[in-house]
Amino acid sequence: MGSATVDLLPVSGAALSADPRALAAVRTVGTRHGVDYSDDTAVTALLAERRRAVEATQRGPLVWLGGSTLTVGVIWPFLAPILPAFAGKPVLVYAPAGPLLVVAVAALALVRVRWKRELTHPALVGYRETLGIARAHGIRLTHVPAWLEGRSPTGGGKGATPVPAHPPVPPATAQAAASSSSPDHEGTADEGGPAPQAAPQIRASPAASALVLVPPKPPAVTEYEHLADVGGWHDETGWLLVFAGLIGTAWAYSTGSPVGYAALLLVPVAILVWLAGSRQGHEKNQLREEALKYVKSLEAAQAAGAHVPELSPQLRELVDGD
Repeated sequence: MGSATVDLLPVSGAALSADPRALAAVRTVGTRHGVDYSDDTAVTALLAERRRAVEATQRGPLVWLGGSTLTVGVIWPFLAPILPAFAGKPVLVYAPAGPLLVVAVAALALVRVRWKRELTHPALVGYRETLGIARAHGIRLTHVPAWLEGRSPTGGGKGATPVPAHPPVPPATAQAAASSSSPDHEGTADEGGPAPQAAPQIRASPAASALVLVPPKPPAVTEYEHLADVGGWHDETGWLLVFAGLIGTAWAYSTGSPVGYAALLLVPVAILVWLAGSRQGHEKNQLREEALKYVKSLEAAQAAGAHVPELSPQLRELVDGD
């Protein structure tokens, strides 16, 4: 996402503080893992540090070794027979492929083990549990970073380390009503016992009750959400038209049929397609910048205590691509 960095959290401390039960559960998790997950500054630093550690496992000599040996091991049986030095020598053609593939699989397996080890770092395990608790209490998450769940930024699926699912927690008012209407409730006024005490009121914290406005979504961001998944076919279509024009021209030349030269008209059509794709790409880049500014404004509002709404899939992909 360019030089900008988005630090929009999946859930803010203010959102967690709005429900004392959720906050208490999150603080219990934080005590167990030695992290205050309701402290936005601490969580931002934690996620940045752990993300760098996770991404570091996907780079380096071991990744290069696994990728290169896998590539050579796959193409060697097809490449070696056409080389004069290996022609007619099946042992030299097929024998190296096996060891190369073994080395590649071992290297890539070790890379995955290290990647999974970083994803299961205790601090990240606790944070994913925090997100699960927030969901169970009805607190909406703005987004869940793809890397945090071990997902591809452009892919869906469950991921290697998904946010755990917790049983939904009923709202505080419903829970208090169910408790007061329970047949096992002791000491009713009709039985001559002490009158039942009023259910304790759930009060939001001052940070949660502060009125911080969430920036409205600009029309340009809405347009970006509509266009983000559109396009991407202009380059391929343009090249297909060029190849079709060249093939038609070659056929006309070889057969002496002048009608085939009409295929040359496909070349300017291809240029028009490329120009349309270029204009659309330029427009999407401009809208992308506006979408990025909007996400940054949401980040500032969240830092001020606002409850940021859930991001659209297009904006989530924009944040994941950071």
